[in-house]
Amino acid sequence: MAADEVILTQDHSGITDDLAARRYFAKFERITGHLARVAAEMEHEGSLTKTDVGIISDYIQRIARTFRALSHKYLLTGRDTGQFFGSLSIDRHESGFPVFSELMRMANDATQSATHLDGMPTRSALKDQMVRKILGELTIPTKLQYALSQRLYYEELEKGALFWPTNDPKAIWQGNMEDRRSYLLHWAVYDSQQNIPTIYMMDVEDSGDVALPKDQTRWPLVQAHLTAQASAGLKLLTIAQGFDRDFDDLHPKRLRRLHVGPMYSSAFTLQAGPIREVLEEAQSPQGEDWTLAWTHEELVSERVEMEKKGWFSSVEREIFKLDPFSGRGAETGATRISRSMILPQRPYQVLAEKNPPGFSNVRKFVVSPAGRVVSVR
Repeated sequence: MAADEVILTQDHSGITDDLAARRYFAKFERITGHLARVAAEMEHEGSLTKTDVGIISDYIQRIARTFRALSHKYLLTGRDTGQFFGSLSIDRHESGFPVFSELMRMANDATQSATHLDGMPTRSALKDQMVRKILGELTIPTKLQYALSQRLYYEELEKGALFWPTNDPKAIWQGNMEDRRSYLLHWAVYDSQQNIPTIYMMDVEDSGDVALPKDQTRWPLVQAHLTAQASAGLKLLTIAQGFDRDFDDLHPKRLRRLHVGPMYSSAFTLQAGPIREVLEEAQSPQGEDWTLAWTHEELVSERVEMEKKGWFSSVEREIFKLDPFSGRGAETGATRISRSMILPQRPYQVLAEKNPPGFSNVRKFVVSPAGRVVSVR
């Protein structure tokens, strides 16, 4: 049993102990720190471009800031603050991440953060009151500590650049070709079904008269369309074909989806099968009892066909290439899917020794005690 174990009894459970909450957030602080190095390793081997890594790294930093904000909010979980406070709710069965409603509440809090901060004492004022409480009354200033934790929470929200439930699409110009422009669109959501961050990237050719990001008619419609379709329950093929049919002068050439998670930890999640056995047998020290899944789906256009539209015109329609092996393309709705896992050195050693079925094709990124990331095929 890991040193930072916490008892959870439901699929969506609250971490009600302040020390367990701190260990949970410290664990994710380490994990998000490793993710940027994993992306850099994938760039080095050529599976991601420098632009891809920049996009992914920005979203990872946003995820890290979101966890930092929540760590302030729940700093005094389980302590007697003299008022109802609650606890961080995590999805212990499916993802290991906070549940979707936590991010919804955070987004709502962000709209009122300035008002909250205006009505709160400053950091220095709160610290002065805590010192007087400790020296004058020889008591722990729990309520003042709580007030300071909430101020830190709202300050993080005011800084912005967090990972929100919906992170609107942005366009990066990639160049011009004859009568069209090329863009890389990217957006991200906190998937409400899986409770994990999900990043989307789409290579698009634009044959419209006005550059897409400057088109006051098309660009808002494109943003609304993409965020509405950003669901893990939809196949990439469904998303790409819907986009292709709704925008005749935008041509999706490649669509990718990156699932950042689930996170498994014998201290905080209920996992089944080989992962549970690996983490239990590893008996990892505090902070190293985890593994994170990292799934990359990709759909590419194979060719273009002309489709008649109306009496006198025709439009391009993309024909997408599906996975040709064992007829799985229709099932997955993707050209290819690659699965990876990121894990510390001790759990990896146990995984390598046990060599359970189904893991031979999963890419491993092993984190050394010094924080170095090594790719293992």
